[in-house]
Amino acid sequence: MAEAAAFQGTGPSPARRWLRRTLTVAVGAPLLAGLLQVPSAPPAQAAEETPVSRTVDVAIDTLTPSAPVEGDTVTVTGTLTNRGKRVITDATVNLRVGPRMDSRSEIDQVARRKGFRSDSDPQPMDAPEIKVPRLAAGVPQDFRISVPVSELDLDDEGGVYQLGVSITGQTSDARWDRVLGIERTFLPYQPEPTAKRTQLTYLWPLISSAHVSADTASDDQQSPVFQDDDLAEELRPGGRLDEMVTLGKDLPVTWVIDPDLLASVDAMANGYRVKDGTGHTPGTEANRKLAERWLGMLENAVQGRKVVALPFADPDLASLAHRGKAVPGSLQHLQSATALAGSTVETILHVQPSTDFAWPVEGAVDPSIMAVATSAGARKVIARSDSIQDDDLSYTPTAARPIGGGTTAVVSDAELSTAFQGDMVRAETSTLAVQEFLAQTLAITLEQPQDRRSVVVAPQRQPSVSQAQAMAAAVRGLGAKRWTEPLDLVAAAAAKPDPDASTTVPRASRYPKKLRDNELPVDAFRDMKTTGDALDDFKVILSKADRVVPPLLTAINREMSTSWRGRTTEAAIYRVDVQDVLQRLTKSVMLVDKSDLTLSGRSATIPVTVQNKLLQDVKGLVLRLTSSNGTRLKVDGETSADLPITVRAGHSQSVKFPASANANGQVSMTAQLYTVDGTPYGSSMTFSVKVSEMTPTVMLVIAGGVLLLVLAGVRMYSQRKRLAARAAEAETEAEAEAEAEADAQAGTEDGTEAEAHARAVDEAGTAGDTAGGDTGDGAGHPSDPDTDTGTESGDPSGPGEKVDR
Repeated sequence: MAEAAAFQGTGPSPARRWLRRTLTVAVGAPLLAGLLQVPSAPPAQAAEETPVSRTVDVAIDTLTPSAPVEGDTVTVTGTLTNRGKRVITDATVNLRVGPRMDSRSEIDQVARRKGFRSDSDPQPMDAPEIKVPRLAAGVPQDFRISVPVSELDLDDEGGVYQLGVSITGQTSDARWDRVLGIERTFLPYQPEPTAKRTQLTYLWPLISSAHVSADTASDDQQSPVFQDDDLAEELRPGGRLDEMVTLGKDLPVTWVIDPDLLASVDAMANGYRVKDGTGHTPGTEANRKLAERWLGMLENAVQGRKVVALPFADPDLASLAHRGKAVPGSLQHLQSATALAGSTVETILHVQPSTDFAWPVEGAVDPSIMAVATSAGARKVIARSDSIQDDDLSYTPTAARPIGGGTTAVVSDAELSTAFQGDMVRAETSTLAVQEFLAQTLAITLEQPQDRRSVVVAPQRQPSVSQAQAMAAAVRGLGAKRWTEPLDLVAAAAAKPDPDASTTVPRASRYPKKLRDNELPVDAFRDMKTTGDALDDFKVILSKADRVVPPLLTAINREMSTSWRGRTTEAAIYRVDVQDVLQRLTKSVMLVDKSDLTLSGRSATIPVTVQNKLLQDVKGLVLRLTSSNGTRLKVDGETSADLPITVRAGHSQSVKFPASANANGQVSMTAQLYTVDGTPYGSSMTFSVKVSEMTPTVMLVIAGGVLLLVLAGVRMYSQRKRLAARAAEAETEAEAEAEAEADAQAGTEDGTEAEAHARAVDEAGTAGDTAGGDTGDGAGHPSDPDTDTGTESGDPSGPGEKVDR
């Protein structure tokens, strides 16, 4: 409109123009100032880490070398990922190198930052610089930046520096350059070795969870039975335990080993079985060879190195101190686990381990934990600096702390020990953790460069594969020994302590709640006591206790393992399984059930049978039979009687108790096995005996009945004899008649002979009459007692004659 008015020659007067200009300046100045301040607004907001500076995710995947020296070239690689919804254009990627850091706390602050902060992040380097014309949303783009160390403007005396990678660019809704993403890491730079290098001890733990059950096979080797076959997965090439040995064999570390792991792998190498439902099946030959290979690798790796053996199965000292002490006998399991540690490691790896170290969970201690640890013989307890704290010191003191009573607390550094507990699968996470670890160790050395101190690193008990790889990368980064030198744990525990370091064990109230909540419950220790007591009662009757006791004792030790933390259900199942195995064995020696008995008479024997299904003889048992009514029925003259018993493997044995009855009626009898010390063994057995006493009247009736039976038998015998005699006489008469008929027939045929025979008979009769005198007709009968019959003729009797039988 003004241009039109001027063109038409009707413009405003000079006074009006002056007024308009004044108003324009007055009104426009604030607007212009606001416009001019817009580009500077983002830095003011970035100081508060606005979300804008997190639009792009900058990932540093590699930084080489991790600890450069003069003459090296630092190379950083990574990826850029646009997390926003708009395309980024005209972007540049730059390095930002900050000033030297003076303390570990400053490193911690930088590590916690996420977005860009203009008040603390250094300015970008002019070179090198990467141009990114376009970065689409959600599409990652790789980058690589290399720069000589000489161009980083580092101090010749060395130190820790912040190294950042940032991207600056524009978006379609904001056409000005601003920082859209940044990632920070650390550059430890020590071109020359320090005068006093920090002695660094890195623990390399070989610990696993419990895999072996309490059960064994019935073969001569007593092959152990595994709960599962998961241990084989850890032993495979690339598996967790395989990676720990592969990496650790080339590192200056102290091996901290759970002997139970060695015993389990050794069992696999010599033949094992795996649970399969209610039974178990043989382990595969491939897994056996895996175990054999792993043990060989480990044995070679530990030769000439310090090895620390934890108590068998790595018992949870805190759970034992806080809850297990309430159950009598719990500390005995810790003592047996400690005693078993040294021999197990020496037998399998052929090295002499140190067995006087205790390692509570995460190094958290209190007076009760210290007392429990030392009760089993430990004189060195691995604690952590977030438990035994040194708040009044501006530097990191030496790890060894004498706490009295001949006990040394070896206080590991909390920040270094937890450096690799996160997810190390991503290259970015691993690289940042390694760089921070190296930076922290250099900062420790530079805190007191005139003093040599000893620092211990106690990482997580069971590092994953990626965590182990990150740990190994960190230890290798210290290989040049420019500010640290390796030291084994035994030497670190014996190092001269710092007089200003804290030696105060924190109170029980300061024990971390998150750790206390994951402790084994009191019921777990009660289950252990129940199992242990039952095993003590069982082993005294065994002829070969060494086949049963060791597998069960080691299983009880495994029930106290630290590996059960956070696995409450699995721990309970394992304890029940151990109890079931022992109960199955103890019930293999049992009383055989009896049916009710009837006892007739005043005395008899009562048999009781004991069955042994074990594969070994049992001895030292006493069988007691008790009558519920000693007046009615006594056992061996008393209310109860004891008889020793021994039963062969796979057999049954009967024991006969003499019993005497005094009255009729029902009596309840109880049989119970006892050990020689009087402890009941197994369940009792009850049966009934019905007593039926014999009175004199009953005996007389029975005697009469027997006499009648005898008389009847005699009568039957006599009758049979008479019948037999009659039959014989009839047979004789029949024969005589037959002979007579034969003779008569013969006389008819030869009359002369018959006549002659008749005359002879007559003559004989006449002579007989003469010799007989006046005696009459009956004088010649042999039945007549007064008559002397003389010599009887040997010829057969004639017909109708009586024969004396």
